[in-house]
Amino acid sequence: MNKLFRITVDTNPEDCNLNCIMCEEHSKYSDFKANLLNKEGVKFRRMPSDWIDKIFAEAKQLGVKEIIPSTMGEPLMYKDIDKFFLLAREYNIKINLTTNGTFPSRTVQEWAELIIPVTSDTKISLNGATKQTAESIMEGLNFEKQIADIRAFVEFRNKYYKETGYYSRITLQLTFMQNNMHELFDIIKLAAELDIDRIKGHHLWTHFEEIKDLSFKKDAKSMELWNNIVDKAYKAIDTYKKPNGEKILLEQINYLKPEESNEVPYEYNCPFLEKELWVSATGKISPCCAPDEQRNSLGDFGNYSNTSLTQVLNSDIYNDLVKNYKQKPLCKTCVMRKPA
Repeated sequence: MNKLFRITVDTNPEDCNLNCIMCEEHSKYSDFKANLLNKEGVKFRRMPSDWIDKIFAEAKQLGVKEIIPSTMGEPLMYKDIDKFFLLAREYNIKINLTTNGTFPSRTVQEWAELIIPVTSDTKISLNGATKQTAESIMEGLNFEKQIADIRAFVEFRNKYYKETGYYSRITLQLTFMQNNMHELFDIIKLAAELDIDRIKGHHLWTHFEEIKDLSFKKDAKSMELWNNIVDKAYKAIDTYKKPNGEKILLEQINYLKPEESNEVPYEYNCPFLEKELWVSATGKISPCCAPDEQRNSLGDFGNYSNTSLTQVLNSDIYNDLVKNYKQKPLCKTCVMRKPA
């Protein structure tokens, strides 16, 4: 029986108006475009519009509940992004949106009118409680505008809820690094004031030598520092609550164990296998969101141009991964695995 809950569709990975330092492709430390794309004579990868129709139709057949537009690049810059919101209504499948919170090309009000009625969750990347920290990580960001736009977006959500009874969750999504998580307490305070529902994130994928020292998993001292931050975070949600008195939900903000500097504890589980699949702009189908080059070590799961998602789920290579992923070198160190 199919258990697939979500499909992530990486529509436009090269389209982004920021250069976040931890981004596999857009960081100032990345040589991705020069070494991988330009060598192949490709400047932009963008998913064909007709694939989106096919993905929604197959998702409906599979009983999928959510579809995520691109998490690589800024999805709201994809030329056919409106199609996601239209098809979400047609197929009664919710959109789970991840955005950098710049709301490009339209007003935040115009985006909210499209997004809020058909989304289960809007995850907005926020990596600091102060202008200096946030803008040093998400290079090109206007922090004051981002906060003002988040406020307006939440206000529209609350108004829509009062009028229709439909509630669309809003989340702040963080990357846990040593140059921003000292502000987590204040991020929680800010989130409460903004009426944010949830704060989640993940530990840094150390794509580049220049950011390796920012990882909390690099040594025992760093892990102890992170665990102290977690302590303060759980105190913060008791201190700073949403306007209705509810606590903000913290997700994936967990204590690190000493052995995690080498390998993830065996009992930690993959949050993606059998629950989610990825389709890249060029059609490559993947079982998770690990960095692209590392993800290749898990096997070749086919291309959407000639393989359906149903075929992938029923394939020997996929089912072998489901059974044996904890033996895979990549999975042994994955920052996304969660305590059972």
